[in-house]
Amino acid sequence: MVCVGIDVAKDKHDCFILNSEGEVLADAFTIVNNREGFETLLQRIHTCTTPADKIRVGLEATGHYSYNILGFLLENGMPPFLINPLHTNLYRKSLSLRQTKTDRIDARTIASMLMSDVDLKSYTDTAYHNEELKSLTRYRFDKVRERAKPKQSVSRLVNILFPELEKLVPSLHMASVYAVLSEFPGAKQIANAHLTHLKTVLSDASKGRYDREKAVEIREAARCSIGSVMPAKSLELRHTIALIRELDAEIEEIEAEIRCLMDEIQSPITTIPGINFRMGAMILAEIGDFSRFDSPDKLLAYAGLSPSTYQSGKLNATGAYAHMEKRGSRYLRYALFNATKYVCHWEPTFAAYLARKRAEGKHYNVAISHAVKKLVRLIFALQQSGRAFQAA
Repeated sequence: MVCVGIDVAKDKHDCFILNSEGEVLADAFTIVNNREGFETLLQRIHTCTTPADKIRVGLEATGHYSYNILGFLLENGMPPFLINPLHTNLYRKSLSLRQTKTDRIDARTIASMLMSDVDLKSYTDTAYHNEELKSLTRYRFDKVRERAKPKQSVSRLVNILFPELEKLVPSLHMASVYAVLSEFPGAKQIANAHLTHLKTVLSDASKGRYDREKAVEIREAARCSIGSVMPAKSLELRHTIALIRELDAEIEEIEAEIRCLMDEIQSPITTIPGINFRMGAMILAEIGDFSRFDSPDKLLAYAGLSPSTYQSGKLNATGAYAHMEKRGSRYLRYALFNATKYVCHWEPTFAAYLARKRAEGKHYNVAISHAVKKLVRLIFALQQSGRAFQAA
């Protein structure tokens, strides 16, 4: 067996090659992060090996920096092994008491880990193409968070310009309310508006839900409003609403791409009541290739949902005081927790399970964490079998 360790960086990669006898076939060398550098690496590997040799290539999971070299290795029939940087760090420290860390040492450490008995799963084409879905779901997540701030600004500005409006509508963040505020950004503008015009704007934006009666109610409230007349705030309100609409359009476009990918995947996860294509896509994208996990418990550990263990002498923190590890993808934990809340609302078995945990005196969040583990086991079983969810 020949093991190739690669320490990935932005502009260059450090590599190290050794065989199963511990013999160094190629001492640490550096390749440039371009096509020529990748071809150089491939040539060095072929120079150090024979057709009968089994080649294992490993590198740390360093996000987007490793994406291109992963694709190159897969194209050339060398499925690489992705290693958690935390695992690499602990392994390097176990080899020496000296605090030494360089890119060359990391490359050798990765090659040595491939020789050890560490249980590693190779990076597959499925995982590589899954990056597309992960990019879209994380991009949508960031856009939704970005949209939250201007929505808070709208609430603040309305409280200054027309505070009575909030009690007249179910929510300020509706298309009909945005349409009115874009046209009349303040109580004074609404009070002076022609009733027919106000009614038309309101009716068109709400698709007929609000009629002349609602327009009269809003205008009368505006005429008695204590809202301030501040042209600068009105201008800020109009621009903020325009920004929210732009973000809405971008999120819709992202979701359309996510739906197309989910239609291709045809995962049974969306058959679980309470999990729509958006949340299902985020869960699938963050987990990646399910074949990497031998059991649901390993998937729980990957998500950082398994309890931490600490025992020393008489101290044993594996019982009631154990805390969740919270390692791994924060996006995955976010998706699982939010999905579980909806599943517990719509699926009777999960609803009964949550109620039972609450009856035991557990805090809501603790009870939800138990339901999350139940949901992960269900998702794992469905993905393994490929069957749609069936209620008990």
